[in-house]
Amino acid sequence: MPLETEVILQDKHKRKDGPAQAEDLALKSAAAYFGDELIHWLGIRERALRSAPTEMVELKTRHMYEDFLYEMENGMYYHFEFESDSISEDDLKRFREYEASTSRIYNAPVVTFVICSSGVKKLRDSITEGINTYRVQLIRLKDENADKELEYLSQNPKETLTREDIIPLLFSPLMGGRSKQKERILQCMEILKRAETTFSKKEIRKMEAILYIFAVKFLNDNELESIKEAVAMTKLGQMIWNDALEKGREEGEKIGMKRGEQIGLERGSEQASERYSQLILILSKENKNDLIIKIASDPEYREALYRQYGI
Repeated sequence: MPLETEVILQDKHKRKDGPAQAEDLALKSAAAYFGDELIHWLGIRERALRSAPTEMVELKTRHMYEDFLYEMENGMYYHFEFESDSISEDDLKRFREYEASTSRIYNAPVVTFVICSSGVKKLRDSITEGINTYRVQLIRLKDENADKELEYLSQNPKETLTREDIIPLLFSPLMGGRSKQKERILQCMEILKRAETTFSKKEIRKMEAILYIFAVKFLNDNELESIKEAVAMTKLGQMIWNDALEKGREEGEKIGMKRGEQIGLERGSEQASERYSQLILILSKENKNDLIIKIASDPEYREALYRQYGI
């Protein structure tokens, strides 16, 4: 009987397609971008040396996909999983298998942290089978108050904002608090606009892209329209607008008159925003999380993907 490939990530363990997967992608992007600052904000004092590969392919052709993995200064590996639902027994069994394989491959102790945005107040953090108990370190984002975090950031002088200060801003849509998602995202965009002199244009655009992913996931169509208006004033919005100019010129040339150029520009603006949203959803569905943020800072690559997907 021929050897067949066993993929650990079975259908019931796969992330949901479309916007529901966006939260996971945004969190992975934040982990990849912030590294040490994110680890410290989560209350972990050790320093990370580097991120480590999260796809482990063994000779037995068993594929295991972790969310994020850091090699730490203390000689350990810290494995992070992002969960938007309550943590099930099957989840813990999967994390235990990831941890055991990681420990064997790198010959080092591994600790698993589960960053959970679920509203469930009491989350499962361990399973016992036979004589063994497996436990993860839970970090519940709903325990953090987004309103207080954003108020602090709003009052802070823009010159004093650091990368570590900005992390709560990106996580605020997943935290607890009284404010609605739309209010939080709009406030976050305003804070980032103030920070444009502190961070590079590329950094600002990446952070705005993470917020836009959350907007696509959490907001209804009417709310998303108002977010798009706010995005138009951001670095990310400028990128979309530049796309619109190109589309508008093409439309205007087809219509062939001055009013036609204006109509074309309006159409181009709508199309550019829609193109960007469509591309996010496609990459999310295909689990290409590493490309979600890249398209916000690499216009040539973004255009290449537009052509590839016929958007």
